[in-house]
Order: sequence, then C-alpha cells, then structure tokens
Amino acid sequence: QVQLVESGGGLVQAGGSLRLSCAASERTFTGRAFSTYAMGWFRQAPGNEREFVAAVTWDGGSTIYADSVQGRFTIYMDIAKHTVYLQMDSMTPEEPGFYYCAADTVETMFVYRTAYNWGQGNQVTVSS
Repeated sequence: QVQLVESGGGLVQAGGSLRLSCAASERTFTGRAFSTYAMGWFRQAPGNEREFVAAVTWDGGSTIYADSVQGRFTIYMDIAKHTVYLQMDSMTPEEPGFYYCAADTVETMFVYRTAYNWGQGNQVTVSS
C-alpha cells in the first residue's frame, strides 16, 4: 500500500521560491528493494493534463527534470526521513496548479516519465 503525504504548497509571488516535501511510508516499498524506486513530482494546471516535473532515485544519486524547470527547480532526497523535496525557485505565473508527489520504479519514472502511486496533491498559486 502506497502512502505519500505531501506538504508545503501555498502562495508565492512570481520570481519567488517555494519548497514542497513528500514523506513516504515504509509500506510504500514493501516487497521491493529501495534501490528500484524513484520519487518525483508532477503538476496539473486547471484544464491541462498532469505533467512530469522532476524525479530522483531513492539514493539521491540521479535526477531528471522537465525542460521547463531545468535550472530553477531542484529535487532531492532525505533518505533517513524517506522524504523527497522539490525546491522551486524563480517561479513564473504560468506554473501554478496542483503539485503531486509520486513514487514508482526507476524505469517508470525516468524512462516513461509517469507514475502510478500518488500523493494527495498540494495547490501552488503564483501571483504576478
């Protein structure tokens, strides 16, 4: 059973920063080796499809980003806390929406840029 609990959404001014966090329960990875998993973030604006933002392997050794956030967003793991973070800098008015944490295999996340285990979502609003 997957349990991903998110926090950190809210309102930020354009050009500002916000950090999201997502804690995974150990049951998320029951039966599988941690090394086969990745965690990531997706976002969905009203009327749009959910899109990939970033992902990181469980050990934090590899990361991947959508082109639109490369250089502005940073994803990283705190392995001891089973928590993934998304540091978002230089935010633009074009990227508010619901941000979803996800956990899945490295292949699913890194190759196919999708996931099947989701957090509850956190709303992010960017004011211009």
